[in-house]
Amino acid sequence: MHSSPNNAIGVFDSGVGGLTVVRALMERLPFENIIYFGDTARVPYGVKSVETIRHFTAQITQFLLQKEVKLLIIACNTMAAVAAQVVRDLSSVPVLDVIEAGALGAIDVTRRKQVGVIGTPTTINSNAYARAIHQHATNIRVYSQACALFVPLVEEGWLDHEVTRLTAQEYLRPLLAQHIDTLVLGCTHYPLLIPLLQDTVGPDVRLVDSAETMAQQTAALLEQMGLANPQRLVPEYHFYVTDVPLRFQAIGERFMGRALPNVHVVKW
Repeated sequence: MHSSPNNAIGVFDSGVGGLTVVRALMERLPFENIIYFGDTARVPYGVKSVETIRHFTAQITQFLLQKEVKLLIIACNTMAAVAAQVVRDLSSVPVLDVIEAGALGAIDVTRRKQVGVIGTPTTINSNAYARAIHQHATNIRVYSQACALFVPLVEEGWLDHEVTRLTAQEYLRPLLAQHIDTLVLGCTHYPLLIPLLQDTVGPDVRLVDSAETMAQQTAALLEQMGLANPQRLVPEYHFYVTDVPLRFQAIGERFMGRALPNVHVVKW
């Protein structure tokens, strides 16, 4: 399928976390139209079987391809960890995923080749970050830590709360004991914790936000493929969700740092 540069970028996630990727894209590519899909009725994906995650991911991919997007971005680490190939097999347009983006970001900034990765249990157990990093750089040591409590703490809005601070110290202690110099935020909720995490790891550890890296990667790919939107008009943003939970607007706006326009509910 030949894509038009005016077509939207499709971004999807199991819930609201991928809005950090949308925010980074809006800042980096202010003229690109974006369609976001968050599977808010079936979140969290992290506790589901690989088969179920792949099935849901295929459904969402087909939905976005029908919207004639020019590029697909898997903004959910859990989906990227176990279902990226499903998306690539179905897609007629280029596919980027947050794990690859985070891995490349880590390779870029590590100085002593000691990289820590934090994420949900599913992402960490999949070992996807270590595999992605080692695909490009075999000499980097990767230390992983599952941080199951960070997502609920972020959604509660406890971004600078004593409970979150103590939780971060507990989770990051084993990684700091390995003298990491780089920490990959392997979940799209975690960028909201950057100030607190930076305080916890200290100034010598570089944080890699895969939302930022993804925005850079997207800009480069659109340029390279001649798909950057040439129109300098106000872009259109559409947000598709499978349910509107009570706090969706509040959480979504916290992630976006702005109001959430054009929210549509999809019923499968």
